[in-house]
Amino acid sequence: MFISPRSRKFGTSVAVAAIALASTSIAAAETLATVNGVAIDSTVLDLYISSRMQKPAADATPAERDSAMQELTDIYLLTTQSSSKALADDPSVTAQIELQSRGILVQAVAADYLSKYPATDAEILAEYETQMQLAPAQQFKARHILVETQAAAADLISQLDGGADFEELAKANSTGPTGPNGGDLGWFSPEQMVKPFSDAVAALENGAHTSSAVQTQFGWHVILREDSRDNQPPTLESVREVIKQRIEQTKFQGYIEQLRLDYSDNG
Repeated sequence: MFISPRSRKFGTSVAVAAIALASTSIAAAETLATVNGVAIDSTVLDLYISSRMQKPAADATPAERDSAMQELTDIYLLTTQSSSKALADDPSVTAQIELQSRGILVQAVAADYLSKYPATDAEILAEYETQMQLAPAQQFKARHILVETQAAAADLISQLDGGADFEELAKANSTGPTGPNGGDLGWFSPEQMVKPFSDAVAALENGAHTSSAVQTQFGWHVILREDSRDNQPPTLESVREVIKQRIEQTKFQGYIEQLRLDYSDNG
């Protein structure tokens, strides 16, 4: 995955806004005010509005623009004081500024790269078809009882073999979060469960429970497979954006890896 400075909320929102502004036609910057000799231009205001309000600057009302301009003026007032200039030379502050500026630039580089090499319709379709081939053929509806020991699970299986009600046993004995609901897991695809659990469910017939306890990292399970049905894959359009992002992320990661190789060869 490419770097995303998500921990710095303001920096992240500025990066997103900067990318949005860079992808549109921008008029020549106009100086709107000068604070202690430093100009605030229209591009900075538009970027600040976009990052602060999470919407295009062109959609801001006059009152919102005035409010944003006042906030910017305060920012410039604070950062043009002599004390701020001294703080800017502090190594820790310098490092933070460096990291934030690099993070914003990385986002811009990623956006620029993907604007040149976007996921194509053919790539999206090919990835969708691959995923559909890998998708499980069935979904299952099941219940389970989770207990701490194999012996406890074996005892529950004996009670079930003797005609006990699975749902009532789950309510009385399961330590899992579904216990109060009789162990009901609803419908799920095999990949949604840990492998020993999904393998055990797939091996059962509808209406049957496991004849031996199934161990996972969560404990010991007794499982009842209630029903099964053919898996209904999502349509291409419903997952197009997810697939597109995955392909583009892979492309950009490949670009980074090539840069590493070039750097290593030249280093």
